[in-house]
Amino acid sequence: MPRRTLDNPLVLTVLGRLLEEPAHPYQLYADLRKRGEHHAAVLNRGSLYNVVDALAAAGWVAATGQERAGNRPERTVYALTEAGRAELVRRLDAHIRTPEREFSAFLGAVSHLGALGPEGAVAALTERSRRLRERTAADAERLAGVLDSGVPRLFVIEAEYALHQDRAEAEWVDALADEIRAGGLPWPAGSPA
Repeated sequence: MPRRTLDNPLVLTVLGRLLEEPAHPYQLYADLRKRGEHHAAVLNRGSLYNVVDALAAAGWVAATGQERAGNRPERTVYALTEAGRAELVRRLDAHIRTPEREFSAFLGAVSHLGALGPEGAVAALTERSRRLRERTAADAERLAGVLDSGVPRLFVIEAEYALHQDRAEAEWVDALADEIRAGGLPWPAGSPA
């Protein structure tokens, strides 16, 4: 298994989920999809199975047995090892302590907002704000459902963080659109009208 598989963002997610209880990869996949859309960007079954294989090869998880439900094939259940727990703690500590600048497609696009012209920029920003607010409402509802189902808040706190990020972004986008509408953000000469 390539070493870079251990750099996959899913490693932290899988180790953290296995801290809760042992599980087979399909159960991990289903649980993570249920808990939040923020995993969707990095979560697919193939990559999840590759990560679990890499974690087992690294000694961070170990097979604890097989499980079968009805006609379904046997599934290998994995549990976190002491080495896996230590790696999880090490990674968590580093990620939480050290803020990193995370480049997003939006950050790259907004740096060239001027190419849209004031009207185009306002239209695009207004649409983004609407979509962010719709997504935030759906995510808040999904989070409430997960919490109501008995999942401890600590296990889905990242969903709260994602909601706060989206709400803050929507506020900033709205303020920027308002500033452009009011003429407070001048466009350079020669820019699209």
